[in-house]
Amino acid sequence: MDARQLEYFLAVVEHGGFGRAAAALHLAQPSLSQAIAHLEADLGVPLFHRVGRGVVLSEAGAELLGPSRQVLRDLAAVRDTAAALTGLARGAVEVACMPSPGVEPLATLIRRCARRHPELTVVARAAFTPDEVVRMVRTGASELGLLGSDAPVDAPGLDVLPLEEQPFVVVAAPGGAFRDGVPVAPGDLAGQRLVVSRPGSLMRRIVDDIVDGRGARIAAVVDHRTSLLPLVLSGTGIAVLPSAWAPLARRCGAVVAPVTPTALLRVALIGRRAHLTPAARAFRRIAEEHAAGSGAETD
Repeated sequence: MDARQLEYFLAVVEHGGFGRAAAALHLAQPSLSQAIAHLEADLGVPLFHRVGRGVVLSEAGAELLGPSRQVLRDLAAVRDTAAALTGLARGAVEVACMPSPGVEPLATLIRRCARRHPELTVVARAAFTPDEVVRMVRTGASELGLLGSDAPVDAPGLDVLPLEEQPFVVVAAPGGAFRDGVPVAPGDLAGQRLVVSRPGSLMRRIVDDIVDGRGARIAAVVDHRTSLLPLVLSGTGIAVLPSAWAPLARRCGAVVAPVTPTALLRVALIGRRAHLTPAARAFRRIAEEHAAGSGAETD
């Protein structure tokens, strides 16, 4: 067994089959199939079940997914450390991130990371629930995770770094019932048309709790948070969002009004307690400074 075989194994998983994996690897499919067959023979277990013209992970393959990712990540860390010793520091850190923390504080953390470590690349991977972020970190799909929760983040077995608490605000088109910076009560949302996330999402649950049957109407339900601001600015409806959206919303011309009293979105960075690559450690140090309020824009 060697690192290249593990790389091929992960490529088949991530691309959903041998054909797409071979194309991504610029490898002939028979060569890829042979490499996986040798890996399965070395390990003594099947990694995939062949179903028709496709494949699905076997139970053994699913168990080996996390360790395989960690092995390749550790090898990358060795290369990055060696390169740093010669003045050629480089690396990448993968961060699983929910949509609202993906606006802020992710943008600030990436900006500071780029200023301090221009040789590093931050890869933000989409996740939509706290459980999904935790699962991606536990399985090694991402080294770190940035998530938001309406309660203090609890992820047993993982390192949890609380970053900030974001109150909720109303985001609306100008010229309507709300004035920028002027607080509104939940009762002021009665009769308003809302642009909301799909039922079952964390944001939808929090918004439903804030509105709490006060007569607001659902104008649009969106899965993609990138649709929120265009719909608000078009006059379709208002949105109730974490305050992380406020700077972007104002730059786009929207009105932002704090909701009082309101819920809080508690944002935290999670990761494994060991085996972080140099790139992940560098990103986490910047997150620690952000949490302590010591991150300077001149970093």
